[in-house]
Amino acid sequence: MSKRTVEYEVSRTPELGMDFRPAQGPLSPSDMDDPLLSTEKMLINVGPQHPATHGVLRLVLELDGETVVRCLPHIGYLHSSFEKLGEYRTWNQVIPLTDRMDYLAPLIYNCAYAMAVEKMMGIEVTERCKVTRVIMMEMDRIFSHLLWLGTWAIDVGAFTPFLYAFQQREKVYELHEAYTGARITTSATRIGGMMSDMPEGWAEGVREWTNQFPRTLDEIESLLTHNAIHIGRTQGVGAIGPEEAVNCGLSGPNLRASGVPYDLRKDRPYYDYETYEFDVPIGEHGDCYDRYLVRIEEMRQSCRIIHQALDRLPEGPMNVDDPRVILPSKTDLMNDMESMIHHFKLVMEGVQAPPGESHFSIEGSKGELGMYVVSDGGSKPVRWRVRPPSFVNLSAIPRLVEGGLLADVIMVNASLDIVLGEIDR
Repeated sequence: MSKRTVEYEVSRTPELGMDFRPAQGPLSPSDMDDPLLSTEKMLINVGPQHPATHGVLRLVLELDGETVVRCLPHIGYLHSSFEKLGEYRTWNQVIPLTDRMDYLAPLIYNCAYAMAVEKMMGIEVTERCKVTRVIMMEMDRIFSHLLWLGTWAIDVGAFTPFLYAFQQREKVYELHEAYTGARITTSATRIGGMMSDMPEGWAEGVREWTNQFPRTLDEIESLLTHNAIHIGRTQGVGAIGPEEAVNCGLSGPNLRASGVPYDLRKDRPYYDYETYEFDVPIGEHGDCYDRYLVRIEEMRQSCRIIHQALDRLPEGPMNVDDPRVILPSKTDLMNDMESMIHHFKLVMEGVQAPPGESHFSIEGSKGELGMYVVSDGGSKPVRWRVRPPSFVNLSAIPRLVEGGLLADVIMVNASLDIVLGEIDR
């Protein structure tokens, strides 16, 4: 077995004592020729205002009885024009917009955008900044997966795991607030570094949280992984094979659950991810249950990465020593005329990026996140384009639900782990 593969000791055919799936399955076209079995098709709307759609998403379903014949996703109810708004803001002023795209993992989007601009400008951030961003991105990977896990449990009919997951999310909120002053809209990065260095005791707080978090994860697994209702609702539901998953453009846990070991941290490493020891969990069947297992194991692997990053966190400056992009210290500002000039120009005019373009992609919590920026030599991007994972993953939902049951639509939609702020950007 590949070192990237995590083997799960979970039987896919447990002795449940009862069958939660229909015995005969969906009707075949030949069955429909029988006048006693023919039915009139019905259109129903799931959403846009519906708790199980995980955002302002509308799914128009054509049903034959309880079988989904056709699914048409409708998006755009939350459209915010983030990419266009970025063209009217300076390079650093774009960062708050990235918070709002995936408000479930804001630090990942903060870092991805800053990394794209830094690549275009030829800026190499400090080692301390690199490791800090790795800690933040892995912390928010867990942060995002916890919200998915809690709401997933509610969709399947379990409430207790939701409470356990959100108790742990609250601790990450506190870490967000301790560093950035905000719980969700973090805006933590800057071109060339971070908004500030770590506050005193913050790294110790992260280590303490990652030490105790796996115990809660074990408790949640004990409630779900071998639960008969959970297994019956998710195994064999929304299954997609590896080749079709690649053709659909799936990425992240949704792709890896189909058996494709594609993870940008391994395949196109950045920020020295190739030097960290962690496994990439992959599934075998590509169904809702495998997507659940992959995300559970990813949280454990993120804990491994955070521990290694904390162990190697170096001393030294957080920001690059470049007055073109970083504000001078308060002491220099008040005592040095040159520093005051740099401060004034950066605040009034913003960072001046050279003409050029760049694309930088990272492994987000929901899949491959790409940031593309274009500069004409001014203080604002001429073009800012995002390759969002949820938008691409959502396009596969008709393939996953058509031919299945209406009840399975909720589980399939939940298993994709989408966020509408990034889809309707």
